[in-house]
Amino acid sequence: MARKTVAAALALVAGAAVAVTGNAPAQAAPPGTKDVTAVMFEWKFASVARECTTRLGPAGYGYVQVSPPQEHVQGGQWWTSYQPVSYKIAGRLGDRTAFKNMIDTCHAAGVKVVVDSVVNHMANGSGTGTGGTPFSKYDYPGLYSGFDMDDCRAEITNYQDRVNIQHCELVKLPDLDTGEDYVRGKIAGYLNDLLSLGVDGFRIDAAKHMPAADLANIKSRLTKPGVYWKQEAIFGAGEAVSPSEYLGNGDVQEFRYARDLKRVLQNEKLAYLKNFGEGWGHMASGQSGVFVDNHDTERQGDTLNYKDGANYTLASVFMLAWPYGSPDVHSGYEWTDKDAGPPNGGQVNACYSDGWKCQHAWREISSMVAFRNTARGQAVTNWWDNGNNAIAFGRGSKAYVAINHESSALTRTFQTSLPAGTYCNVQSGSPVTVDGSGRFTATLGVNTALALHANARNC
Repeated sequence: MARKTVAAALALVAGAAVAVTGNAPAQAAPPGTKDVTAVMFEWKFASVARECTTRLGPAGYGYVQVSPPQEHVQGGQWWTSYQPVSYKIAGRLGDRTAFKNMIDTCHAAGVKVVVDSVVNHMANGSGTGTGGTPFSKYDYPGLYSGFDMDDCRAEITNYQDRVNIQHCELVKLPDLDTGEDYVRGKIAGYLNDLLSLGVDGFRIDAAKHMPAADLANIKSRLTKPGVYWKQEAIFGAGEAVSPSEYLGNGDVQEFRYARDLKRVLQNEKLAYLKNFGEGWGHMASGQSGVFVDNHDTERQGDTLNYKDGANYTLASVFMLAWPYGSPDVHSGYEWTDKDAGPPNGGQVNACYSDGWKCQHAWREISSMVAFRNTARGQAVTNWWDNGNNAIAFGRGSKAYVAINHESSALTRTFQTSLPAGTYCNVQSGSPVTVDGSGRFTATLGVNTALALHANARNC
């Protein structure tokens, strides 16, 4: 989302939408056998390309999501990326050549590319964009003028009013009239340009602020109308616009998942997660994008973030082991100033340097991507919990995970459905022997996990 100036506004910018897949049924989970997306927030495209080759492809990530590539307002803050000046690929993260090279390099590594797409609004203020385009609010030469904006020129203030949400200005950003044929054509043209370069999918920013029918029309104009498409959909109780309105169009991000995980890890019991997902009122698994945090929520505090230590790591392990939704793994940078932009303008010289957190590469998280790929299609089996903060469960005969969130070590014999043999605990790199009855005995330290799967038999 664009810059949130008030905490209340941040919490209110709540919904989103999902687009259309033509006559095909809505497809929330990314097609293919690898459904985990690494979200490389504010990484330069050249850095993303290298990471696809060195880490993302080998780890089994199916997708990488990149930050908005279009020309935007100048400034060092991260949110400038969410204030478009034009649809040229000319932002701080790289030019058209770097963008195309990244796509080709990631594809060669077996990783598909999703683009964070800002199509609800344009930039506030006036000046010259990152690609040299002069602009002022309501005037973007050669692209849009005031005639292409919604008539409401006031800031959104009432989330109980559908018109206010979808036709007024999100944090004072000029709102495009997506009901207008010309605007729909221009947005579709931008997305089609990205498709022509090989992009595999889109994350639609601020989708809640556009009527579902408008998004359906825009998606129907794409050269690939069935392209993978997920939309920012922040649930807000009692609001006039619900994320579920967009389910007929395709993918929706389920923000309640992340909020509930935070509450469970911090204040409740892991044992409660036994029916996590639809059983908690979340949208259908096959239509939901899930995450532990994203660039907005980590700053707003309504989800866990990297500063939460073991709670964050264990939540990520659970998300990747549990068969609900299609997971995003957020990978950003350290911040104290919530507006601060990326280190080195987005250039990542090395993980864990200059403030880059590289969550996608943490052993505890990265190792669970192959676990998830191996367990795909397998039901939860052999659930165990201690009634409190220790849980374990299998994924058919393919995988098994145990998580200890207690304040002391846990030693027990676990019952699995795994075939007998020696497996590698991918969390630690230590061997685990499963007997002919599917049992093994292990000790889990405080705030650690153990994870076994059929494709990791040797450490």
